[in-house]
Amino acid sequence: MDWLSLLLIVAGLALFEIVISVDNAIINAEVLSTMTPKGQRWFLIWGIIIAVFLVRGLLPWLILWVSTPNLGFLGSFTASFSSDPAIARAIQDSAPVLLIGGGTFLVFLFFHWLFLEPKQYGLRGEAFLERQGVWFFAIVSVLLVAIVWMAINVNPLMALGAVIGSSAFFISHGFKENAEEAEKRMIVGSAKMSDISKIFYLEVIDMTFSIDGVLGAFAFTFVIPLILIGNGIGAIVVRQLTVANIDKVKRYKYLKNGAMYSIFALGSVMVGHSFGLHIPDWISPVLTFVIIAFFFWKSVRALKEEEA
Repeated sequence: MDWLSLLLIVAGLALFEIVISVDNAIINAEVLSTMTPKGQRWFLIWGIIIAVFLVRGLLPWLILWVSTPNLGFLGSFTASFSSDPAIARAIQDSAPVLLIGGGTFLVFLFFHWLFLEPKQYGLRGEAFLERQGVWFFAIVSVLLVAIVWMAINVNPLMALGAVIGSSAFFISHGFKENAEEAEKRMIVGSAKMSDISKIFYLEVIDMTFSIDGVLGAFAFTFVIPLILIGNGIGAIVVRQLTVANIDKVKRYKYLKNGAMYSIFALGSVMVGHSFGLHIPDWISPVLTFVIIAFFFWKSVRALKEEEA
């Protein structure tokens, strides 16, 4: 892997992490507005350490270790840099199961947003599809059956991976909805909580919101140190925006659309990879840049029209 590929992957991971975290950052900013300047500084310091190393670093490491247990815990971290053909073969054998599980999770996440979640309509047809929200469960159920049926013919473990990915979506979605409600209740009763309590509470909620970003990272690379660097940079930028400029970020109303279409693209890439399609490594970061750039341009244009 040359330096250009490394930089492209890290930049793509960072951009994806930033955009996918905007919604959570907006809610976090409301909590931080109730904290003292000292508490906000503590959030930037300790919050970044927890978010980067314990969540964005440890979670993908654990996922790779669980999917390839014969590598060992430490071996999972350095496996991608090893020249041992046995290690390369172990990762290659386990990759389809991880990819189809993560891809199914991301595709379900996109369809849930498309059919059921309120949104700023960025493309023609989104309003119509949102009115057909009753079809969400039917569509993802049929999609899961199709993925499992195709996967059984390739590798039964891939079928299990797809089912695990769909289950992870519904479980994490339930936790995420509860986390959003809990965070809103915390804003209302924030005067009764200390700054330290708020920081740790925000980090627990952040873990819930980070799952889609962590799984999406495997569409870019299986190299855990690169995931740690790219997602870590994104998490640091999001923390800075949360404290300093979140009101400005909120004005770009189609960024969430860009994040969700990126999720769909990355999920599709992961499912395609799992079935053996040859998709170059640069596809995922380039798709991320192009999709997010398009919706950022739409946001800027809409902002200018509103100001005019």
